[in-house]
Amino acid sequence: MRSLSKFLLTASILTGLLGARPAEAKLRVAASIETLADLCRQVGGDRVEVTALSHGYQDPHFVEAKPSLVLALNRADALVYVGLDLEIGWLPPLVQQSRNQRIQRGQVGNIDASTAIKVEDVPNIPADQLRALGDIHPLGNPHYWIPPKSARGIARLLAQRFAEIDAPGAGAYQAALAAFEHRLDAKEKEWAKAAAPLRGIKIVTYHKSWSYLAGWLGMQEVGYVESKPGIPPTASHTGQLIDLMRKSNVKLVIVESFYPANLARFVAENGHARLVVSPSDVGATSAIKSYFDLVDAVLQALLQ
Repeated sequence: MRSLSKFLLTASILTGLLGARPAEAKLRVAASIETLADLCRQVGGDRVEVTALSHGYQDPHFVEAKPSLVLALNRADALVYVGLDLEIGWLPPLVQQSRNQRIQRGQVGNIDASTAIKVEDVPNIPADQLRALGDIHPLGNPHYWIPPKSARGIARLLAQRFAEIDAPGAGAYQAALAAFEHRLDAKEKEWAKAAAPLRGIKIVTYHKSWSYLAGWLGMQEVGYVESKPGIPPTASHTGQLIDLMRKSNVKLVIVESFYPANLARFVAENGHARLVVSPSDVGATSAIKSYFDLVDAVLQALLQ
């Protein structure tokens, strides 16, 4: 915490050197993950300058706070983030230290992408009991950005909010949104056809972060490698999960590429399933440069 405070203090001093955005300058957008950054570019085109605050090969729950992030937030006209407390451990203090009123909660430049989707897995449990259940997100499951329905909703929200901030660009944002949705409609049909063999199969995932994807593709989640969200499994949990997998004929064990794969591989091998190490964000590999690349890569991993 002491080193973080030192970083933030340094950044706060440096932010005073930055001035207001000239009227003719590009809309400066900071996005918490690279998938959101790409969707901002898809909608914003050449009217926006987008900075991703994290990398696609990182666990977005845990991002190192750096002075450069505070500076990016100080310059931003808009902040786009996953929400549902995904970034709770690192983003809020950076936003506060940025001293940028444009991106504070309640401002038009504060864009919570989760408001554009139907949130799933909202726990019906008293808040004081959640801690005992692991890293439960009290507002719902924040791992929603891969299915086309989510991307479409986020893009529409971005077009609306960018136009509110940059009124002269409203027409350009709507045109870019229309082009994005046209491409997405075509790709969605292509993806549905390619993913048909996945419908109905049973899966186990490392973390409860593939529920929206499973719902889109018609896969059935049977269990999770983690005993509780964010908590390493016990030996008894692992043994019970493997027994369940054998009885249920589970086909796939899915783990994000930033998690250690050894335990998931052990579970897959002993549960007679195939291990899928999948990207989950744009930038997870150098070849995944856009939202469309990401979905292509995820489906390729599942169907391999």
